Amino acid sequence: MLEQNEREILDRVHAGLCIGGKWEPLTTEQTIDVQDPATGQIIKSISDATVDDAARALDAAAAAQSDWAATPSRQRSNILRRAFDLLIERKEDFALLMSMEMGKPIAEAHGEVAYGAEFLRWFSEEAVRVRGDYRANPEGTGTVVVSHIPVGPTYFITPWNFPLAMATRKIAPALAAGCTVVIKPAELTPLTTIFFAQLLAEAGLPAGVVNVVPTSNAAAQSSALLADPRLRKLSFTGSTPVGVKLMEAAAKNVLRTSMELGGNAPFIVFEDADLEQAVEGVLLAKFRNIGQACTAANRVIVHESIADEFVDRVSARVAAMSIGRGAHEGNDIGALINKAAVDSTARLVTDAVETGARVVTGGQPLDGPGHFFAPTVIDHLNPRAAMLREEIFGPVLGIIRFSTEHEAVEIANNTEYGLVSYVFTENIHRGHRMIERLETGMMGLNTGIVSNAAAPFGGVKHSGIGREGGFEGIHEFLSTKYTMIPR
Repeated sequence: MLEQNEREILDRVHAGLCIGGKWEPLTTEQTIDVQDPATGQIIKSISDATVDDAARALDAAAAAQSDWAATPSRQRSNILRRAFDLLIERKEDFALLMSMEMGKPIAEAHGEVAYGAEFLRWFSEEAVRVRGDYRANPEGTGTVVVSHIPVGPTYFITPWNFPLAMATRKIAPALAAGCTVVIKPAELTPLTTIFFAQLLAEAGLPAGVVNVVPTSNAAAQSSALLADPRLRKLSFTGSTPVGVKLMEAAAKNVLRTSMELGGNAPFIVFEDADLEQAVEGVLLAKFRNIGQACTAANRVIVHESIADEFVDRVSARVAAMSIGRGAHEGNDIGALINKAAVDSTARLVTDAVETGARVVTGGQPLDGPGHFFAPTVIDHLNPRAAMLREEIFGPVLGIIRFSTEHEAVEIANNTEYGLVSYVFTENIHRGHRMIERLETGMMGLNTGIVSNAAAPFGGVKHSGIGREGGFEGIHEFLSTKYTMIPR
């Protein structure tokens, strides 16, 4: 049963679509039922957008584009800053709502609110700092003027695992740059994005600048919008196979794209590492968000001379983790998003054992309501184990051992993905070598967390293209324009 404060928050979340600044009534003919993954209970039903609804949303975004692009950057900045202040003011509500619809522990939900809010503050500051250039050409016959203009209407597809931060990480730079938005939040976790859109309107965002169209038919909606010549930008966070299909569709309309795709992060612990620091780091990098993060440590690569002690320390901490509904204080591990996630995690654990690995702690789904999997440590992974190639997206820490630095780098780079890597060593020269040799777009050196609004988030290889965050983030939504002025 929902508690009183939970019911009150859910009652404040609109059930209809947001198109052109208006919240439409709930469409009862076709709805999306949002469940609490810890209980299986339906906590709210919302409108399920049709392709026609999405087209109306793009109509609104296109109609608002010229006025929003012409809005002074200081005014756009002030709106984003007000949104930041409101979000911090209502952090308790957003954290609880996220925990209810996604399952993450409430403490981590508070962390996501703080992280997601920083994109609003960061890009409120970047909105007034878009620079151009003015210089004479080498021939001395004219002046080169370089300016940056908004790309135009954008379409965002966000994932279920970070329902607030993935929305703010895309919406904030788009608004700062002067672009309008149509956003499709994940079918499993749309409520937080809807609640955030309500907050943006309260912060003073004009009608039609952000439009929200959740749908259970993502393929049809995306195909229709990507084929519309008014759309000029696509930003997607999700799996690599889906990202590839979206890029193929976007190519037909020559759309700008930003793709934050799958990950298979290596976490390397060298023999000279501070072991206590490495244990704390891997617990953060692996079990944050119940392991459901593209940045999660997927392959823990530990030097053979310290591996036994590392396994003992980590497994003791993991075995002591508390498990339960995320919305209740004190739980370390919440529910996975759905039954399919539990089944996938169980399959990877079974495969690891069948190929020779040993389960040190955990290793099985948990009985009862909800979608829970015991936090797990697996040692002596075989190089053929599937979890060394596939994203785990669950609370399973798998360890493979190495003997030389060259071997560790080979294991780390032996993947089609390249989002993030983690390295623990007290040797600064080795640390610099890892920066150069590891094929990832980001790296954490002696830390298990790399995400920061002021830094460019993104990967290489099959982990995507483009960057979110940092001063690089706003340029994903700007086109460079060159003007020649003859002398």
